[in-house]
Amino acid sequence: MGNFFTVNMEENFKRNQEFVTKMNAIKIEQQLQMSNQMRERQVAWEIAKSRELLIWYSAFFLTSATCVMTSYRYKRKPVVLTPLLPLAFFKHTKLIWLMEIIEAEHILQFESDTLALPLGVPTASSIDYRRLENDEQKKLHPVLP
Repeated sequence: MGNFFTVNMEENFKRNQEFVTKMNAIKIEQQLQMSNQMRERQVAWEIAKSRELLIWYSAFFLTSATCVMTSYRYKRKPVVLTPLLPLAFFKHTKLIWLMEIIEAEHILQFESDTLALPLGVPTASSIDYRRLENDEQKKLHPVLP
């Protein structure tokens, strides 16, 4: 009777251990996917901010360059050309922030290929492989104090 009970416990322990291993692998994969999606959103946000800033700066400098060149044409003084140097300007932050969100969503929906990692989303096995490679490198080439 006792032998049957211990064999049954060992089988349950092995099944439970396999289940825990599978659940840990699934958990790691979910965390990797979540971090990749967050990275994609951050990259889309940065691309949208850069595009919006380019649009605002180009419109501002095009307008100011046209006005300055017209003014220089009439006055013929080189001092009039000084505003062509980079000038800071203020933009309406709430409206631009909303436009950046819309642009970031557009990038996520229609230009997702620009956000993809070059080698794809890392897997748990590739991370373990890289970790083992780094450990091996540390053993082969220790840092000298």
